[in-house]
Amino acid sequence: MKTLKVIKIGGNIIDNEDVLQAFLKDFSTIEEPKLLVHGGGKLATKLANQMQVEVKMIDGRRITDAETLDIITMVYAGKINKNIVAQLQANNCNAIGFSGADGNTIVSDKRPVKTIDYGFVGDVKQVNTTTLELLLENDATPVFCAITHDKNGQLLNTNADTIASELAISLSQIFKTELYYCFEKNGVLKDINDDHSVIESITSKSVQQLIDNQIISEGMLPKINNCMHAVNHNVQKVCIGKPEMLFDKNSTYTTILK
Repeated sequence: MKTLKVIKIGGNIIDNEDVLQAFLKDFSTIEEPKLLVHGGGKLATKLANQMQVEVKMIDGRRITDAETLDIITMVYAGKINKNIVAQLQANNCNAIGFSGADGNTIVSDKRPVKTIDYGFVGDVKQVNTTTLELLLENDATPVFCAITHDKNGQLLNTNADTIASELAISLSQIFKTELYYCFEKNGVLKDINDDHSVIESITSKSVQQLIDNQIISEGMLPKINNCMHAVNHNVQKVCIGKPEMLFDKNSTYTTILK
């Protein structure tokens, strides 16, 4: 069984053209089957402001009304996704851009209204791997944006960390999957103000104590929940850290194991 690397990048890479180009050049050198998931960065907010569309955020999460959905579809599935695909092609990596609607790969349910109405936000319900398996087995690299669909013609804004986790889980039936979350820190930190205080290993046994002690909290909490969900559902390991962890054996990062 081949190893598949599912790699998610966020705004710290996407928002800096030089950093993005350097990352994609390195990413193209990965010889194993690979799949890239990207978020939206700041570009959607910038475009919304230019179009005088109000940006509504609650606890760091975007409220996605119809106008906002149009904007993030243009930005995520259009400009960012196609720019990444074009740069990968320039580095001789045969990339193909995806939303969840393409190939019917990721079906979501619109998030139900409880205390907050998030609008057109999707929670992943099903991942169909047939098309992805065919591409990966033929040395093509899928590049996913953070858009899914409901199978009834409706696109939905969906958390990119969750998309990466669910793709890694579903593809673990075909490959040995490894999941990598690349962001601006060296890993999960004991002290948020000390970049060298990396917790190098987290397990399902140790994670609860870290949460109870509020070492893992706020924005890191949903990311860790996605990590634990993945390793508890057949993903071999999850790594969190700077992109260098993919290419430098001596770099420090956090590994999460079951």
